[in-house]
Amino acid sequence: MKKLTFSSLLLCAFTFTLFTSCKEKKKEPENNAVPATEAVPPTAPNTIITSPQNMVVIIHKVLNFSKWKQNYDAHDSSRLRSGLHNYVIGRGLNDSNMVIVAMHADDMTRAKTFANSTDLKKAMRKGGVTGNVSSYFLLATWQDTAAIGSMPRSMSSFAIKDWTVWEKNFEEGKQERIDNGILTRIIGHDADNDKKVAIVTALSDTARAFAYYKSDAMKKRREAAGVIGEPHRFIFHIVQRY
Repeated sequence: MKKLTFSSLLLCAFTFTLFTSCKEKKKEPENNAVPATEAVPPTAPNTIITSPQNMVVIIHKVLNFSKWKQNYDAHDSSRLRSGLHNYVIGRGLNDSNMVIVAMHADDMTRAKTFANSTDLKKAMRKGGVTGNVSSYFLLATWQDTAAIGSMPRSMSSFAIKDWTVWEKNFEEGKQERIDNGILTRIIGHDADNDKKVAIVTALSDTARAFAYYKSDAMKKRREAAGVIGEPHRFIFHIVQRY
């Protein structure tokens, strides 16, 4: 009886040792573990557009913005029939009844026909447009569409001697503008005349930007770029983006 008990114990011990040894062999060494895959940061979307875009910009004064906006919205189907698509509406920083309207245009010939139409003149009178109307038919050659908030915008229009010379100088002055609170949003020129330039900028610091406009540094930059005369500027806030 004692022999049987001892043999049984010996067999159990052998079985336990064998089972433990097998489990240890199945265990993967730590240094063979597969490393975790590192997360790849998402690629930032490209917000720069360099393909030429037809744009129509109109600046005028209204008697009452709310009344004008109501009539403007009601006239949308007429604009669409002429290939004009709403883009931005803004109001003057110093005079909120000064309005700027920017639209994309499918075809400049149709856009100009619409701008001179009796239908548009009638709609403007109904909406309370008063005084002179400034119209720009532009070919936008560069745009930055990144969302940058509600900072004021400036549209500057001016004549130049040569587009290539001006464009090169403008690019060289990029950091100088940024240092003075001016961020470029749109660069373009008249669709039929590249010596008539229009640019839209955002003003991250209006005090510094306004001081820069009057500075000797800006005067020298304009002279080097071949700018003729003083630029005409309209400062505005965007109130609707389509």
